[in-house]
Amino acid sequence: MENITRFRGEYEFLSNYYEAPLTYKGFAYGSSEAAYQGAKCGEAELFSGLRPHQSKVEARKLPTREDWDDVKLGVMEEIVRAKFTQNEELAERLLATGDAMIVEANNWHDTFWGVDGKTGEGCNHLGKILMKIRDELRETVI
Repeated sequence: MENITRFRGEYEFLSNYYEAPLTYKGFAYGSSEAAYQGAKCGEAELFSGLRPHQSKVEARKLPTREDWDDVKLGVMEEIVRAKFTQNEELAERLLATGDAMIVEANNWHDTFWGVDGKTGEGCNHLGKILMKIRDELRETVI
């Protein structure tokens, strides 16, 4: 299988903007993006009913938690894990990616969560989290 570099079309479900219900820290969200933005601002209840893009817009209006840089990787991992463990169909689709390298290539120059589509530079933390969770799911299925 080829590397997965775009979270569109067949692989749109890998995106945090993909609408999939999940519960995180006792609050229900319609997407992992809304859960992430709620955690980032410490305003879970406010974000629980928001759509993905709307949650990002609202988060920009609020202060970010002081400890955010220290905890954001762990929070993202918990949220993405919740998305795939709470939605069986999505877990199956993630497992169906096999051993493909998952890279969140983007054109908005996010080199922390993804890789800049023009330069190829970036940490790809979201892709790494997705592959880690895929490995965890594989271990629970076998």
